[in-house]
Amino acid sequence: MVTVLVFGRVIQDAVGENEFSIESAEPTTVRKLIEANVESLGPLLRFIDSREALISVNKKVGTEDTVVKDGDTVKVSFQSRMSYDGMRDIPN
Repeated sequence: MVTVLVFGRVIQDAVGENEFSIESAEPTTVRKLIEANVESLGPLLRFIDSREALISVNKKVGTEDTVVKDGDTVKVSFQSRMSYDGMRDIPN
């Protein structure tokens, strides 16, 4: 079982939940795990493809190509592509 945690209102609204438990019989990549569960996790691909998602696996920064296996925890967090200079309101 791979646990997928989703952080950030924008991404949570897209997938509808903030935590998923996904069966994974063998090691696979983050992207392939999402593609194999497109019904529940499919909207995450849009954020990954547009580079608006930060991926970590077991508390280490990862990518869509990071290998995950049974017992791992994947976190997908929203990150805006807009840069923040500290002088304006935080973008939504």
